[in-house]
Amino acid sequence: MDNFMIRGGRPLNGQAIISGSKNAALPILAATLLTREKCEIKNVPELMDIKSTFELLNYLGKNCFYGYGNFVAEEHAQLKLHAPYDLVRKMRASVLVAGPLLARFRKVRFSLPGGCSIGMRPIDIHLEGFKKLGAQVAYEKGDVILSAKKLKPGKVKFRFPSVGATENLMMCAALIEGATTLENCAREPEIEDLAAALVKMGAAVTGAGTPVIKITGAARLKGLKHTIMPDRVETGTFMLLCAAAGGRIKLLNTAPKTLEALIRAMKKAGVKINTFKDSMEIIAPQGRPRPVSVVTKPHPGFPTDLQAPWMAFMARANGTSEVHEQIFENRFMHAPELIRMGADITVLDRKAVIRGVPHLLGAPVMASDIRAGAAMVVAAASAKGKSVIRRIYHIDRGYEKLEHKLKDLGVDASRVKA
Repeated sequence: MDNFMIRGGRPLNGQAIISGSKNAALPILAATLLTREKCEIKNVPELMDIKSTFELLNYLGKNCFYGYGNFVAEEHAQLKLHAPYDLVRKMRASVLVAGPLLARFRKVRFSLPGGCSIGMRPIDIHLEGFKKLGAQVAYEKGDVILSAKKLKPGKVKFRFPSVGATENLMMCAALIEGATTLENCAREPEIEDLAAALVKMGAAVTGAGTPVIKITGAARLKGLKHTIMPDRVETGTFMLLCAAAGGRIKLLNTAPKTLEALIRAMKKAGVKINTFKDSMEIIAPQGRPRPVSVVTKPHPGFPTDLQAPWMAFMARANGTSEVHEQIFENRFMHAPELIRMGADITVLDRKAVIRGVPHLLGAPVMASDIRAGAAMVVAAASAKGKSVIRRIYHIDRGYEKLEHKLKDLGVDASRVKA
C-alpha cells in the first residue's frame, strides 16, 4: 500500500494540465452499452474508477481498449445482463449500467451498491424513475432486477436533483422512442457533457444544465466520437492548493465557467484569479486569507466535492468561518485529521466551525474518501514540516498522477511504500 509524503511550507510556481472529468467519463462510458457500434472517447483520465468501469464493461461483453487517455468500446457478442456484486462493490457509479441495459434489452440485474463513507446515497430515486417509464422492480439475493415488456416515454419528477438518477434516466430515455421529460434534474456540467454524447449517438436532448431535460429517444443509437470535458473538481483542488500554500500557478485545459461559486468564494478570501477560455491563473493572497463561510448545494451552488479542500484552506484564515454541508450527512471525516495538523475545528452535526490558526504542522494523517484525501494534500502542502498521508488509494480514485502534477507545481511530494 502506498503513502504520500509531502514536505510543506513552499510557495507554488509552475503549471498543471487538468485531466478529463471522472464524473463525466463514467456515465458516458456506460452509455456505450446503448449501441453495438464502435465508440471512441478521448481525454479519459487514468483512474481506479475508470479501470473498474473498464472491467465491468468487459465483463458484460464489450471489447474495450483503454490507455493514453483514449477509451474504445466495440461489441462482437451478446452482452450479459447481470452486473455482479464483486464488480459493483468497487464503485457506486456501476449502477449507471442499469439505464442503458434496461432500455436496450428490457431487462437488467445488478447488485445493490450499498452505502459509502460519506453517506447512504440510496438508489431509490433511480428505481422510482425507471418505474415511471414502465419497468418492474424486483429484489433477489441482494440484487435489483429491472424488467419491462415495453418501456414507454413519460414524465419523471425527481424528489431530489440526484446526479446519478438524472444520468441513468437520460440514458434509458435515449433509447425509448418518443419524448420523455425529466423534472427537478441535477444541473451539473457533467450532465451537459452526457447530453452532448447522447446527441452524437442520435437522441435529441434539450435542457441539460437546467431543472427540466427533454429527451426524444430513438429506436437505435449509433456509435460516437467524444472528448470528455475537463475535471472541475481537480481544477478546484489545485486552485485551493495554491491559495493555501501560497505562490502563483497556471492551470491548463480548464473550464472556468463550471467553477463560478468556488471562484466567488476564493476571491472573497483574497485570492486573485484570472480566467481565460480554457485556462486559469491563481495568485495566492499575501499573508493569511480572509475567512469566508460556504454552504454546499447542488450545482450551481458551492460543490460538496470541494468542501473538504476548502476547509483545509480556511484552516489558516485570519478569523472564523463556517462550512454547512447540505448534500451528504457524513462528510466531515477530514476534520479530525486536520485537527491533528493543528487546525481548530468544531463539528456540530452538518456544520463545521473553523477558527483559523497562523500555521498548520506536518503530521501523519489518512484519507477517508477521495475528497478528504484531497484536503490532506492541500493541508500538507501549506503546513510546516513533513506529512505522511495514508490510504491514498482513495485519492487515486479521483486524481490522475497526482504526485507528478504536485511536483510540476513545486510541491515537495513523493509516493512511497508503506
